[in-house]
Amino acid sequence: MMEVLDGQQRITSLGRFLADKFSIMLDGRPYKFSKLPKEIREEIENKELMAYICTEGTEYEVMKWFTIINMGGIEINEQEERNASYYGPFVTKAKQVFSNKKNAKVAMWQRYVKGAVDRQKILERALDWVSHGAIDNYMQEHRYDNSIEELKVHFETVIDWVKGTFDDVNTDMCGLKWGELYDKYHNQNYNHSKLNAKVRELRSDDRINAHQNVYEYVLGGCKDDTLLNIRVFDKTQKTILYNRQTEEAKEKHISNCPDCVLEGKVNKEKIWNFKEMEADHIKAWCKGGPTDLENGQMLCIRHNKLKGNR
Repeated sequence: MMEVLDGQQRITSLGRFLADKFSIMLDGRPYKFSKLPKEIREEIENKELMAYICTEGTEYEVMKWFTIINMGGIEINEQEERNASYYGPFVTKAKQVFSNKKNAKVAMWQRYVKGAVDRQKILERALDWVSHGAIDNYMQEHRYDNSIEELKVHFETVIDWVKGTFDDVNTDMCGLKWGELYDKYHNQNYNHSKLNAKVRELRSDDRINAHQNVYEYVLGGCKDDTLLNIRVFDKTQKTILYNRQTEEAKEKHISNCPDCVLEGKVNKEKIWNFKEMEADHIKAWCKGGPTDLENGQMLCIRHNKLKGNR
């Protein structure tokens, strides 16, 4: 028995056509194979296909052959190279499940996993999750296994955990590091309704610039605010900044707007009221400055507009 190193999808498509699984267009009309004119059927049936048989070669050489074969087409990716390097019963069975467009579960999987099935992206993610990032080691270890049960069970367990934890399926859930999040949080007990209410609240918050991180944020107990990449200071932060600056300014008999002080003009001693000031990032948010009290200050509206993203 031989393993198909390259061309598996083309061979499968040809076999499905010969079995009347789909039609082709001929002179503007659809034909299944059995309905084609006799002379065309015979031409197809008698057509010889060229195949190269690798009778020897190291794993590295096989991988290089696979790369050379594909140089003229779409650039191959890492997982396609791995499949060629570790060809055997494990890869064959894994591809039948995770690289099969006809698998009824694919549409559901693609809500959480990004990438094309036929480019091995779901298979790559399944391997990444079960191996905790050590894909090559895992494929080497299981290369000659006749079962992919561990791979299937772990992948479906992670997906089921995500589905069971979060009620809503949102587009920003696709492609997240669910395997890592499962490893870290699947043993935690959560109040299901409160967790999902918090997710909806945060996803509707316009101040948050990283809605895709909301899920990790709530799983971690809403502690790591840097995940949310919040650009706008909230009212509590602004109040603290205003009171701090105003008290200090009154003691020094200077303006509570530091830029008015630096400017040294008519407003250098002016105490602005809260509504006349705006919160500002000392280090610009667009340059990595966090939205916290250490990186915040209140400026008069004019100076805040002048500063921009400096």
